[in-house]
Amino acid sequence: MRRSNRTTPRRLLEDQLFGFGDGAASNALEVYIHRLRRKIESQGGVSIRTVRGIGYMLVAK
Repeated sequence: MRRSNRTTPRRLLEDQLFGFGDGAASNALEVYIHRLRRKIESQGGVSIRTVRGIGYMLVAK
């Protein structure tokens, strides 16, 4: 939420979720993003946008 309307790099998210150098599955972040999208988008007002090749962005609808 602190970084809304700014792109958050994929690597930063992986480091925050899984720790530095921890070998998470290749699609683990996508699974978490998918689950989070379902929860917050059902409430309305906010969505997660994928910025291809960079990361993700939280935007107001």
